[in-house]
Amino acid sequence: MLTAEQLQHAMFPLGATPSKDEVRAEAAARGLTVAQKPDSYDICFIPDGDTRGWLADRVGTAPGDVVERDGTVVGEHQGATGYTVGQRRGLHLGRPAPDGKPRFVLEIRPKDNTVVVGPKEALDVTSMSGARFTWAGTAPADPTVPFACDVQIRAHADPVPATARVSEGHLVIDVDEPLSGVAPGQTAVVYVGTRVLGQCTIDSTVSAVPVDA
Repeated sequence: MLTAEQLQHAMFPLGATPSKDEVRAEAAARGLTVAQKPDSYDICFIPDGDTRGWLADRVGTAPGDVVERDGTVVGEHQGATGYTVGQRRGLHLGRPAPDGKPRFVLEIRPKDNTVVVGPKEALDVTSMSGARFTWAGTAPADPTVPFACDVQIRAHADPVPATARVSEGHLVIDVDEPLSGVAPGQTAVVYVGTRVLGQCTIDSTVSAVPVDA
């Protein structure tokens, strides 16, 4: 999320260190108490892994509707913050889907406190966009002209081919092949080759499956 200007004034002294073991050894030699701190594989400030409980304590919970994409109410939840896009288990829906297939969380709408569910296929998105974007490298001469790139949406995901452009104040990224489970709030990082060009916080996505499909 750093801009090109910020990066000009930044130093990363560990960037060329061959291994994490060497970093830990130097930290121990310097008497740093975190030298032997275990690696974090989840949210580091929620050590017991109870993300739902942590959020409930801080932002509270309120019951609301679980709906299909067409607005049909199919259940009730006890707090929208306890759900994640792509989630299947723990929905406790009151009626089965017409096709008998399981439903997945497709969207969380905090403004009206609803959780939207639907078929697994509807998790696939063809496009994503965000108004909060920055350029880590030299921006395209005319970013409104679509340009080829790769986009990565998770820390351990592989970058995938895409086309990006700036339109009406948003960085819009169209992927060559649908991506599954992309959620607003995630970061989409744009690469040109191995170079990070920029990023955006995803505000909205376009599903590969129309609502009436």
